[in-house]
Amino acid sequence: MAASLRANPKSVTGAVLLFTAACLLCVLQTGASGQGDKTPSIAAAPAKEPPSAAIAAARAQAKLMHSIYAATLDSMHHHFFRRERAVLPARALEDVFEDVERQANVKARWIAVNTKAMSINHEPKTDFEKNAAKAIAAGKDDFEMIADGYYHRVGPIPLGSGCISCHTGFFAKAPTSPRFAGLVISVPLPKE
Repeated sequence: MAASLRANPKSVTGAVLLFTAACLLCVLQTGASGQGDKTPSIAAAPAKEPPSAAIAAARAQAKLMHSIYAATLDSMHHHFFRRERAVLPARALEDVFEDVERQANVKARWIAVNTKAMSINHEPKTDFEKNAAKAIAAGKDDFEMIADGYYHRVGPIPLGSGCISCHTGFFAKAPTSPRFAGLVISVPLPKE
């Protein structure tokens, strides 16, 4: 099977995406809070802040998901991305984001941090995302907020040499400081 996957890069990318989605769904369904297969609802935020244990569980899930998404993106770039293919790994992962949101109510999206956005959909939209982009560009490891019944976290995605030329321009001088995108993850908090 491995030989047939190497012969067909589209199958490899599909297999990586399918494996990543399956891993994420297992993590989400077992949940850091021990909820088993219960899917959290997307109800309006309660009047008071959720218990700290719920926030800690959401934080742990978001950090784990960030690691999974970042590792999958890095692997796809390293092993499978070639310029002659039409779909970029970051774009391919947006399909994974949609599946996870539909199945587990966990939202994820890319935002531009200190390079130009490659899509208008990647511009930071909310004040939270704009402040997160500034914090990540300044070197912060993450930026978080609790609002509207969700734990929101943004973490950095380092842009490698294969990413920089598109994000900064093919003939632009190479940047001297690290460049990042941001990954926004929003995990619903359980109701009390």
